[in-house]
Amino acid sequence: MLKTFAKKSLAALAISGAALATTLSPAYAEYPEKPVTLVIPLGAGGSHDLNARILTSIVPSYLNQAMIVRLTPGAGGQKGTQEVANAPADGYTLLFTHNYIDMLQQYVENLPYDPMADFVSVARINFAPASVIVRADSPFLTFEELVAHAKEHPGELQLGHSGNWGAFFVPAAQMMKKLDFVMNMVPYQGGGPAMQALLAGDSDMSLAFPSTLGELLKAGKIRVLATAGEERVYDDVPSFTEVGIDGDIGFMHRFVLAPAGTPPEVLKKLEAAFAETSKDETFLQLMGRLGESVDPMTGEEYHALREGQAVAYQELVEELTSQ
Repeated sequence: MLKTFAKKSLAALAISGAALATTLSPAYAEYPEKPVTLVIPLGAGGSHDLNARILTSIVPSYLNQAMIVRLTPGAGGQKGTQEVANAPADGYTLLFTHNYIDMLQQYVENLPYDPMADFVSVARINFAPASVIVRADSPFLTFEELVAHAKEHPGELQLGHSGNWGAFFVPAAQMMKKLDFVMNMVPYQGGGPAMQALLAGDSDMSLAFPSTLGELLKAGKIRVLATAGEERVYDDVPSFTEVGIDGDIGFMHRFVLAPAGTPPEVLKKLEAAFAETSKDETFLQLMGRLGESVDPMTGEEYHALREGQAVAYQELVEELTSQ
């Protein structure tokens, strides 16, 4: 009887210890047990929103839980970013952001979070070249015509962008500095609102990424004047290099971050789910229809890239703000 009691006592202690371990370290619980929220720190209708809708439609097949998009625009991306920085580090609240919000703003704003210390990289989804665009009825048929007018009439043309020091602001500022012209830069809460302002006639030009251009080009509502990089994206549209804008200008990385302290087991499951999604045939087809590439990186790989961006962006800000 004593042996039986001892066995029961040991069993009870084992169960109690396991329960205590689960309470103290949620990483050992089965993850995910509920839907995961993907916060986008930008407005509706932009390229992040469109890419996320496809991403979150496929990820559940590999994560075994739904992934819900939550748009939280404001303060140039800082509102949504801070929301995730302050969220529990349990893998249920993630951030879908881009390199300018992530690594550049720390050099121009007093941020309520530390981008490197408060986040951990989960996966890069892709990167995309920006295009300079005008309405189809614009008098500017070429990029050179636009620049020539801007030089003759400094500050007259309105350039609608997605937020100060964001994915449109930075390449636009670089273009103006390199080619020595000035436009009036008007901020909006993301690429979607900036596009709507252009279509409504509230701005003369803007920038955009492939996912937001396809249907508008088909409908004949916009004209692309130049695209980032050395190679042409559209056969009849010059690249930045061709119009005299050299260097790594106008590329946006889209990636997922989690709050720092997220358990390694959780990060591993998330990373695996995004990696499988990047190979999914339906995902590839849908991204192709958007005109977007699929260029995945692991969290470790993108973390190394973030470190390099931090150095490059500090130098960029000093260059753009120097007199």
